[in-house]
Amino acid sequence: MHTVQSIINDVKSGKISPIYFLMGDEPYFIDQISTFFESNIVPVSSRGFDQTIIYGKDTNVDMLVSMAKRFPMVSDLQLIIIKEAQNLSRTIEQLLIYSKNPQVTSILVFCYKYKLLDKRKALYKSLSKDFVVFESKRIYESKIPSWISNQLLSTGFEITPKASYLLCEYLGNDLTKIMNELEKLRLILNDVTVITDELIEVNIGISKDFNNFELLSAISNNNYKKAYQIVCYFSKNPSKHSIILTISVLYSFFVKVMKLHTFSSQDPKTVANKIGVNPYFLKDYNAAKNNFSMRQISRIFEILRDIDMKSKGVGSNSVSKDLYNELLIKIFDK
Repeated sequence: MHTVQSIINDVKSGKISPIYFLMGDEPYFIDQISTFFESNIVPVSSRGFDQTIIYGKDTNVDMLVSMAKRFPMVSDLQLIIIKEAQNLSRTIEQLLIYSKNPQVTSILVFCYKYKLLDKRKALYKSLSKDFVVFESKRIYESKIPSWISNQLLSTGFEITPKASYLLCEYLGNDLTKIMNELEKLRLILNDVTVITDELIEVNIGISKDFNNFELLSAISNNNYKKAYQIVCYFSKNPSKHSIILTISVLYSFFVKVMKLHTFSSQDPKTVANKIGVNPYFLKDYNAAKNNFSMRQISRIFEILRDIDMKSKGVGSNSVSKDLYNELLIKIFDK
């Protein structure tokens, strides 16, 4: 299976394929590979002659094949990058004939985002057998904090678990946005090598005290006062703190707490791995386990479903502040 790094390493070692088909739901990895090709295949002085970047909506397969069959004018290779190649999905199977006899001095890079080739059809079989097909998969949201940490480690930075959680909560699973914010931090921080939640708050504007992580902690530890302060802050900033997202976070949290009730192991690493969380956060899960029985958690699921429906206008015209208050009162009313 091809990875971003394996493709880059192969190209650097001179192992270059005439066709690269980059497809899938995660655009960040596709862009990462295509950007590498754009910067490393054709010398800068020759790019006006032997490097072409074209968009799927502005071309068709016949035109691409015609371009690919030309010989490079100055360099040893010519590079053709087709961005938004998913716009060719209706006719992409026509590429099969070219794949049987490609021009070895041309490199075609297809950026086929948010779609996959039909693996049952001849084109996919041909490309996967003789060329490079890369499937760019979304990272599960629970895995993104560790992905952020690994990305930073590769550039000489570290990030605290809470800081990576805050970035994930604020930016979701949009890896491009996450990397853009991390790049800004690297430029701003200069000699600082450890990114903390305080630095995130100052430089990105994410509150380290009023966020879903702190809300989970407050609820887990039966701290109604703190939980109330947090939801009041949320209700005053609805554009940044959607109650629908909070409901989703709470649901995911209590699903893990429910699982925790079923485990006999006391080893933190084993337990954290089984429920899919960083061991750093396990203390809040254990607190919730001690403070909420399985019966109470089942009731919380019902509360969350009810508030979720009301937040979407079903059976209620309540504003988010009222819904947050109702949510907390019902959760703490054991």
